[in-house]
Amino acid sequence: MARIAGIDIPKNKRGVIALTYIFGIGRSRAKTILADAKVDESIKVQDWTDDQIAHIREEVGKLTIEGELRSEVQLNIKRLMDIGCYRGIRHRAGLPLRGQRTKNNSRTRKGKRKTVAGKKKVTK
Repeated sequence: MARIAGIDIPKNKRGVIALTYIFGIGRSRAKTILADAKVDESIKVQDWTDDQIAHIREEVGKLTIEGELRSEVQLNIKRLMDIGCYRGIRHRAGLPLRGQRTKNNSRTRKGKRKTVAGKKKVTK
């Protein structure tokens, strides 16, 4: 396994896919990293030379990834909550922030259903 940015990336996958195991690197960013490092996308990680790994590490080092990115995101969310804007209030309440309906869905944000007593069907 090659170790880049403190993450063991799988050696049996192609370079583009393997780099996506690092938090903050997706497919398009992985492609640009490999292009800047002058490494072919289709080569598997196990076939990378030490020189190629060094170039990739250098390119990845220029980006905000992993722990630094996670803490930056958390600080942004905390800032929204502190200033009390709409998005911050929704974060605090654990509800969806981007205008989704909450009557029927949004179980991921709201958690397991909490049944409310006293809601019986009307009989005729």
